[in-house]
Amino acid sequence: MELLHGAPSDMTGRSDREIRTYAFLDGLGVQYDRTDHPDRPATTMEVCAHVDAVLQVHICKNLFLCNRTRTNFYLLVMPGDKPFKTKELSAQIGSSRLSFADETAMAQLLDLRPGSVSVLGLINDKERKVRLPIDEDVLREEMFGCHPCENTSSIRFATKDLTEKILPALGIEPGIVRLVGTE
Repeated sequence: MELLHGAPSDMTGRSDREIRTYAFLDGLGVQYDRTDHPDRPATTMEVCAHVDAVLQVHICKNLFLCNRTRTNFYLLVMPGDKPFKTKELSAQIGSSRLSFADETAMAQLLDLRPGSVSVLGLINDKERKVRLPIDEDVLREEMFGCHPCENTSSIRFATKDLTEKILPALGIEPGIVRLVGTE
């Protein structure tokens, strides 16, 4: 893996969702670095640790959640090393009985597949049905790491660009939560 700047010059073999993600970031003037790892999708902690080392950033944990009745959906962004406790988040967002949303909802609302969940998937949520709780520790970091809607590449950009360019362009106001990982 090597550190590269900006979008790939050759998009051959890239998915439409990944290409849309780069076009969106470029359209906003967001500067980003990336590393490609097509033979090593970021599905294990070992690969994620290697990606983190190349990008010199911690890729966030992104959890796609819903309430019991599947009427409210959430994309939780939190530090990858912090444990997730549903009770802790439920109390802060006012939604009980949270669970992981299924693949069908993920595909319909975010045009994403399991293993490739990313805050950048919100680009595809045209009806703004997914709420975005972000752990406050993520926002304290200078750089933000995520996937460009595919787990065979990873990118980093300034956290300030997430909060001042990307989310405003999408019309999204995140809910800031404080997760400590204890009951």
